[in-house]
Amino acid sequence: MDKTWILKSRDSIEYRQGLNMFLDFAFANASSDNMIKCPCPQCGFQFMQTREDAYDHLLMKSFPAGYILWLRHGEKPAEESSSCTPIVENPTPNVNPYLQMVHEAFNFTMPTGSEETITADPVEDDDIELPYLYDGPSRDAQDFADLLADRAEELYPGCSKYSKLSFLVKLYHIKCMCGVSDKAMSMILDLLRDLFEQAKFPSTLYKAKKTIRKLGIEYKKVDACPNDCMLYRGEDENATKCKQCGTSRWKQKTRKGSVTKLKIPVRKNGKPLPAKTLRYFPLIPRLQWLFMCSKTSSDMLWHKEANNNDGYLRHPRDAEAWKDFDAKYPDFSNDTRSVRLALASDGFNPFRNMSTTYSIWPVILIPYNLPPWLCMKQSSFILSMIIPGPKMPGNDIDVYLEPLMDELKQLWDGVETYDANKGTTFKMCAALM
Repeated sequence: MDKTWILKSRDSIEYRQGLNMFLDFAFANASSDNMIKCPCPQCGFQFMQTREDAYDHLLMKSFPAGYILWLRHGEKPAEESSSCTPIVENPTPNVNPYLQMVHEAFNFTMPTGSEETITADPVEDDDIELPYLYDGPSRDAQDFADLLADRAEELYPGCSKYSKLSFLVKLYHIKCMCGVSDKAMSMILDLLRDLFEQAKFPSTLYKAKKTIRKLGIEYKKVDACPNDCMLYRGEDENATKCKQCGTSRWKQKTRKGSVTKLKIPVRKNGKPLPAKTLRYFPLIPRLQWLFMCSKTSSDMLWHKEANNNDGYLRHPRDAEAWKDFDAKYPDFSNDTRSVRLALASDGFNPFRNMSTTYSIWPVILIPYNLPPWLCMKQSSFILSMIIPGPKMPGNDIDVYLEPLMDELKQLWDGVETYDANKGTTFKMCAALM
């Protein structure tokens, strides 16, 4: 096949025709579930993409110039000597990814070659220094030391492939991606402990979640009025009834065999149970993680550094609204790390059963700094709303946006953030476009 199109301009007819020829060949010979390994520089043969997404990727990013023998997409090498040389992928640095994950979760940049100095010995709070963590509570230092110890501890004696932490992260990833219930996960852990007595499995699912939370992946719970009138936060944090409708904050006991409420709060472990709870995923730390993580910090500058030579509108940065906003707020736009956000809200049923009345209204924020193939997939932020009961009227969602509004005001003024790509701390600003 003629592969000279690879070196031609991406806006040329020859390049697009050749790209379609490559996709025809790849999907005919190496597809899996109608997806192939995308060879674009961003995916690097690691991520599976549909034909439409792979086409978009290879228009936005150039086709690898050295990949002229398509071994990863079904092409067979000729038996005789060939002048075609397959692409040589960049070797990955010899750094344990779980060690790097722990360091970046605590805003700590690991120096090159430092892995050998990390041990599983307990570390005292006063003996550990966390750069860019400022004066945080001592619990952060202890969590950091605990995670390093879990990362260094073998899953079982002689196991070199998995540490206690890497196994737990992979197992919890399966739980989240496949929607495995807590009960099923507890039964799986019980079975694994019974089969492999020497393995360092967590004794309960609660302890597994406790370890995962140390990485900073958590949400906040805020009590809400059951009639969607208000949130119990700020000055109203200790209120016991709604200031709008007078409804009790707490779940009420009912008379046996009746729906009549007795005005007696339902209690668990001595504490009254709220009638409705909002689960809120804070925005600021999630935006900070995008800069703190070495794998995404450079992607946050894509909107400024990537070229668009063909003149087509391929990203919100190419639109007039983006350019007008830059002209109106030059102090914001002069820093390429300033974050633009898009917001969407819609209801969905979490249990895949359309007959149930339980529904969720999430608010999803998308960071538009990222390349389009990232901001629409891996990096969406679900900022809350788990609201029990039937779907609420659309105008009541304003009440549940209060935590988000507070964070957006704070982000407009800027928050201190560490940039792993540049190795400096800067004031990150964000705006809702």
